[in-house]
Amino acid sequence: MAQKEGGTEHGRVRTGDNLGAKAMTGAPTAGGGVVVEVREKKGPLRAAIPTMPFPLAVICLFLNTFIPGLGTFISAFTVLCGARSELISERGVCCVFWLNVAAALIQILTAVIMVGWIMSIFWGMDMVILASCRDQGVPQDV
Repeated sequence: MAQKEGGTEHGRVRTGDNLGAKAMTGAPTAGGGVVVEVREKKGPLRAAIPTMPFPLAVICLFLNTFIPGLGTFISAFTVLCGARSELISERGVCCVFWLNVAAALIQILTAVIMVGWIMSIFWGMDMVILASCRDQGVPQDV
């Protein structure tokens, strides 16, 4: 717990473990403490996005921008070729592959009402963000 010493608080405060909140490490909290660790809670489809090499992620983003779901469909096959995902340790490669195929089908089917097209672009952006974090050696909790 935090201790008061000379009018300032020293110590660490751990908040938001199961709230699904998003915060930066080292950010001050309302009580004057510092957030040590907060993890963002992701759904199974979002957690299944594979971490690919950066050039491939950019190609998938480009494809998703112009043909909704195509880049996501291609990214599903990268899982079979060894790309990692947050969900592989829990559910296995085959399940993660089918989750990515399902996400691609959702994007394709809902593209006619613009929802799938927008989802497809955001999916591609997530792929690029994960790939850039992989190339820079940043931990995979993005």
